Amino acid sequence: MRVKLPRGTELLGEITELLGASRFRVACKDGVERICRIPGKFRKRIRVSTGDWVIVRPWSIEDEKGDVTWIYTRTQANWLKKKGMI
Repeated sequence: MRVKLPRGTELLGEITELLGASRFRVACKDGVERICRIPGKFRKRIRVSTGDWVIVRPWSIEDEKGDVTWIYTRTQANWLKKKGMI
């Protein structure tokens, strides 16, 4: 199975709260809780709920905000847990 992993400044995070208007509160692995938005290519395709794991790209201007670049399926999240990444 091929699973996309974070690269460069990207981080793994878990969605903790849905804020509406395609925005989420995400607890990232670096210990910072960020308000993240979801880009248009994911908005209509995938349903997101609390507890889902995502890849977040923090903003360079404001570190407490970011963009969701990837949303893991349950199968992919289970694989990451099995490998000890989350």
